[in-house]
Amino acid sequence: MKVTIYHNPNCGTSRNTLAMIRQAGIEPEVVEYLKSPPGREKLVALIAAMDIPLRDLLRRKGTPYDELGLDDEKWTDDELIDFMVEHPILMNRPVVETEEGTALCRPSEKVLDLLGDIEIGAFTKEDGEVVKGR
Repeated sequence: MKVTIYHNPNCGTSRNTLAMIRQAGIEPEVVEYLKSPPGREKLVALIAAMDIPLRDLLRRKGTPYDELGLDDEKWTDDELIDFMVEHPILMNRPVVETEEGTALCRPSEKVLDLLGDIEIGAFTKEDGEVVKGR
């Protein structure tokens, strides 16, 4: 199974998601999106594939979200995408793409829905929480 994760290695949720994918026996394509941003076209495709409101993909904590005033409803989706292209840190993570679908994997165990029938067994997150895989 081909899996791509848009990953931030400084994020615990992203690290947990990546570890679950690997525990499933899959070596994903890892895109460190802060170093290699997906670009406007790919970002639009990811949002469409996730079928979520664009604002659900915006990250507030640790980003220029507040200083840019992005909670103001005056911003169109196209303008918000422009901000995300200019400031990749605004993209929430991790986003995972598989043949089964694409999702923002928050919480990290949401990735299990994208791995089909693959069993991963029990997985212990960095904080000690145990996730029962399939």
